[in-house]
Amino acid sequence: MAARIWDRLFGRKGPAPLDPSRADLVVVASSFDDAEACSAALARASELVPDADAVLRHHLRIPPAQVEAVCDIAAQDGYTPAPQVGGPGTDALETVILQRVQVLDALHCSQERSRMAGLAQRHDGTADGWDALQPRRATDQPGTR
Repeated sequence: MAARIWDRLFGRKGPAPLDPSRADLVVVASSFDDAEACSAALARASELVPDADAVLRHHLRIPPAQVEAVCDIAAQDGYTPAPQVGGPGTDALETVILQRVQVLDALHCSQERSRMAGLAQRHDGTADGWDALQPRRATDQPGTR
């Protein structure tokens, strides 16, 4: 992490940031259990590439009237709404998936999970869980050995 900051300060360019719309992204870690620590979820994530960018997504259910406010607040921390697959939420709540690219570690994942839970609760919603996506590794590609 310090190397990234140092490189930015001195104008060195690193790899291009991860594009959340890439077609080859796969879920490499997730937790939809409030009682599970992020460290435990990441420890069981055998496909996660540590120290590499990931798309961290938080799955929220928010009243439709509050969705815009939630998205605006989350945008201040670099989150954008992810494209939805499937229908509307349940119990008159709309499913909202907020995502951003970051290096995933237990501390920051836990902080963001807590932040999203608080944001959802303040807007009469709930945070169902989170998942993280990274590009499919070459050894995972169909037809490779």
